[in-house]
Amino acid sequence: MESKHMSAFALYQNLKPDQPPPAKKPPVQCKDRGLMSSEFQKRVRPNRVCICQNQVTVECVSAEPLETLLADLAKVNNSRERASKLFQWLITPIPDKMFFRETWEKKPIFVQRKNHDYYKGLFSTAELDRIFREEDVQYGVNLDVTSYTNGKRETHNPPGRVLPYTAWDFYESGCSLRMLNPQAFSSTVWNVLSILQEQFGSMAGANIYLTPPGTQGFAPHYDDIEAFVVQLEGKKHWRGCLLCDFSSANFDQADIGKPILDVVVEAGDLIYFPRGFIHQGNCLPDAHSLHITISSYQKNSWGDLLQKLVPAALEVAMEEDVEFRRGLPLDYLTYMGVQNSDKEDPRRAKFFSRIDNLMKRLTNYAPVDAAVDQKAKDFIHDCLPPALTPDELVTSVKGAPTRWEGGQVKDVGVHITTQTQIRILRAQCARLCNDGDAVHLYYTTDNSRVYHKEELKSFEIKPEVTIDAVEFLIHSYPGFVTVGSLPCESIALAELLFEKGIIHTAEPL
Repeated sequence: MESKHMSAFALYQNLKPDQPPPAKKPPVQCKDRGLMSSEFQKRVRPNRVCICQNQVTVECVSAEPLETLLADLAKVNNSRERASKLFQWLITPIPDKMFFRETWEKKPIFVQRKNHDYYKGLFSTAELDRIFREEDVQYGVNLDVTSYTNGKRETHNPPGRVLPYTAWDFYESGCSLRMLNPQAFSSTVWNVLSILQEQFGSMAGANIYLTPPGTQGFAPHYDDIEAFVVQLEGKKHWRGCLLCDFSSANFDQADIGKPILDVVVEAGDLIYFPRGFIHQGNCLPDAHSLHITISSYQKNSWGDLLQKLVPAALEVAMEEDVEFRRGLPLDYLTYMGVQNSDKEDPRRAKFFSRIDNLMKRLTNYAPVDAAVDQKAKDFIHDCLPPALTPDELVTSVKGAPTRWEGGQVKDVGVHITTQTQIRILRAQCARLCNDGDAVHLYYTTDNSRVYHKEELKSFEIKPEVTIDAVEFLIHSYPGFVTVGSLPCESIALAELLFEKGIIHTAEPL
């Protein structure tokens, strides 16, 4: 019988976690129609697609170089759209909406592309060597030396700066090298992560892992992040199983169950691991492995929000509701607590009923927006600073023409008028938050590429008309607005925001 043509979208739609592997059939010819936007159909062309449980295989994927892709994305006028397009490239051929609906936080997925150059240009062993030689890389801060042999995981970090002589000696001795913050040293990694963080609404981080042939650097473990394992060079054998009820992040082989994912990942391939999924990777004898793990969504759960919300709600409730201030029963210690948990005492039921009633009343005092703003401040502090596009550079303070020339300062000062068109630099680069009696504008543009190297940046916004103007700017993105259209004494505010790098102009000043 002739095979029915199916798109990659349709094939992925049929992929269910509880399906048995399909019977072996000739690879299915993939139609481009319906896979993704027409722009990305031109860039990424999967010729053949087949599926089995937790796996998407795409044969002969052709894609333009990453450098070209990033240059094209720099021309996209909206940073949210830019992030969506880059994420789609990361997980191709899985449609992003399908991924977030069917896979995100639910199950691992392996994308096998059979194109070793798909991620070429993102990072390389040669780039790692350059960083060792030219940058101030510190053991334990920027680089870990690890091994996992005979069931024992060890870290071998000496003190001080990483030099090629010692780092490559560790590698030749069978140790893995893990670079903890490559975005601090690689402009390409920084660019990619600074774009992707707007896709997740959460910090996007990365680690680089270089493993010698025939070795393993880490014990079976799970992570508290959503992980995208991007294979850059060589290949690696990965196994993964469902989370077990253990408190330790490292496991013995006897502790973990039968793997539900058991694959060899080659350059150009991708694995996604959800939070809490136990996994381990080892190098095969015939090749080294270099991969980058792109991560996000750390401490970004409902529970993390409630950790900020519940204490604030309780504080308000105790001030405003007498029921929360009433004293506990005089004898409650005689029938409550672990030592009394097996008692059949009607007072226990009454006690639990009272707790249940108070918990329900607590929601009436929950400052949800204020708690969300606390999470937003964490996000602003965690974020990488924007990696500016060429257009953003020449229209922002970073590209202002002020300079020393001919023995004097030239082009000093910012020449903003009521007719100057401005907008927020990126969709999520600034956030208004109410801090008690004051309103502050928090922003990312002065952040460091090193995580939390700088304090959280903010300044107070006042009076109310100025707050309205900042809100107007934020909500107008990605559109430009004239300075004169802002509902306040606009030029002074625009100059302040320009000097902080929070806005840029439609045309160079």
